[in-house]
Amino acid sequence: MARNINDRLTQLNSRRKGTDRLDRIATASVNDVLAKSLITEAWEKRATASQPYTRYALGAMQAVSERYTQISVETAERVGKQLISNLPMSVSFRLQGSVPLDVHIRGVSDVDLLTLDDRFLTYNPFGSRANTYSSTILTSLGALMELRREAETVLKTAYPAAKVDCSGGKCIALSGGSLARPVDVVPSHWDDNAAYQLSLQEHDRGVTILNKKVPETLGNLPLLHIKQVHDRDTSVFGGLKKAIRLTKNVKNDAENEASAAKLPSFDIAGLLFHADQNALRAGYTYELAILLETQRFLDWCYHNKDAAKQLKTPDGSRCILDTEAKFAGLSTISVEMDNLAKEVAREQLAGVSFGEPSWSQIDEALRKAYIPAAA
Repeated sequence: MARNINDRLTQLNSRRKGTDRLDRIATASVNDVLAKSLITEAWEKRATASQPYTRYALGAMQAVSERYTQISVETAERVGKQLISNLPMSVSFRLQGSVPLDVHIRGVSDVDLLTLDDRFLTYNPFGSRANTYSSTILTSLGALMELRREAETVLKTAYPAAKVDCSGGKCIALSGGSLARPVDVVPSHWDDNAAYQLSLQEHDRGVTILNKKVPETLGNLPLLHIKQVHDRDTSVFGGLKKAIRLTKNVKNDAENEASAAKLPSFDIAGLLFHADQNALRAGYTYELAILLETQRFLDWCYHNKDAAKQLKTPDGSRCILDTEAKFAGLSTISVEMDNLAKEVAREQLAGVSFGEPSWSQIDEALRKAYIPAAA
């Protein structure tokens, strides 16, 4: 829990470079992470020593090292090969979550590996291609419970030195041992909904996962979420993903971390999907404009609770702020973002004589503050 900007900068650096999670990776990977942690990243040189809040804001927006992300993907692929070789049923794989979307904020980041049972899928009987499917004696719950049992056995055998945590309802969590990154294996199968049957575009295809604690099956649209957020980000020149990373880092460094944690990272991405696109585009030239729009939008959500609670996830499946706990988390993060925006504005207005900066002064300071790239 960080209580001053120096603590926050230290935590941001540690999170980005993976030194905060050395206990969750292979011993052979620890030295590599420690060596890379000594390399100064570009964002660390983009503000002066007298501008630590500006440096934090800029650093919190940036993508994690491409190589770190690649290692996460390679580790998930390695786990997938073990499952293909040793499971008694045929499976295929997709990645879901923040890593394939490139909004993860940790150098050592868990990666979600959807492990799809190829024997079985569900489909919408009223879809345009419903007559092309055949029946099976398998049930969704039965197939996924079997896949989960078999996957637990395979992974415990394949990675005896790793921690294979089977206590979670939705995933098998692997870390340590010979694994360079943590991997969450998510037993699942396809759901060919009406939209997918019409478009035959994989991003429209639903995925059904298992919660073995109930047990029950749960449907979602992880690939559509990734596509919608990615496409919106492209249209605003990278500003959306920067806003998401910024908010996730502020959440992690919040003084009231327990309250901030009530708003899941997935829902942070969903909320900021609705931020002003023109304001985010401005961040291509004036990067601190992304901080300004993130602060403004979260503040709008807080002060317009009823309207904010109507905002839907990018895949359109549900309202984002669907619990009071999530709104409490939003409120905490919004206050933190207010404070960050004020402090960054103070740094940009250094030398200007004033007391507490007004929001018009903050707007002016952040909207047109040009911060050059590091040399």
